[in-house]
Amino acid sequence: MSTTTTFRRRWWLRRATLAAAAVGMLIVAGCSSTGSSAGRQPSGTAGTSGTTLTVRDASGHNGVLTNADGRTLYDSDQEDGTVLCKSSGCLAIWTPLTVSAGTRPTGPAELTGKLTTMKRPDGKTQVALDGKPLYTFSFDPGAGQVDGDGQTDTFDGTNFTWHVATAAGAASAAAPAAPASSGTGGYYP
Repeated sequence: MSTTTTFRRRWWLRRATLAAAAVGMLIVAGCSSTGSSAGRQPSGTAGTSGTTLTVRDASGHNGVLTNADGRTLYDSDQEDGTVLCKSSGCLAIWTPLTVSAGTRPTGPAELTGKLTTMKRPDGKTQVALDGKPLYTFSFDPGAGQVDGDGQTDTFDGTNFTWHVATAAGAASAAAPAAPASSGTGGYYP
């Protein structure tokens, strides 16, 4: 078997695995929404009390904004004052940071940008930094990971480029990941 054939098979296997994982995540999300929510909070949701955002250093990045669980927050170049990540495929990979309606998001003193909220098409209230909605990346294996930095993907005809959100507000200068040609992106877990 040639090297090219082996590479293509691996590439398709990775894409199929990612698609299956995204579908599985959608199924799990749908199933979990029917159960009791007492005592637990969705991963992307900030609490009604305390600080919504924190700052930490992660994997070679300084001043990274994180949610209450320590998960890195991202914004996209394409979303400025509007929410474009609204399809089920996009939401399976990029989880919006939301707060309860009427809750004012808070951040650390070193945060130079302005925290606001915006209404999502599904009615939820999403936290934004300088007009850019904030998300966590489902392929970050845990707190302190920045695997979504520089990722590119396409959902509903919109090409997204994602960056780590920082306290200084400047986008990261990480090299972009492999470009995506479909809704599942160029992710290789």
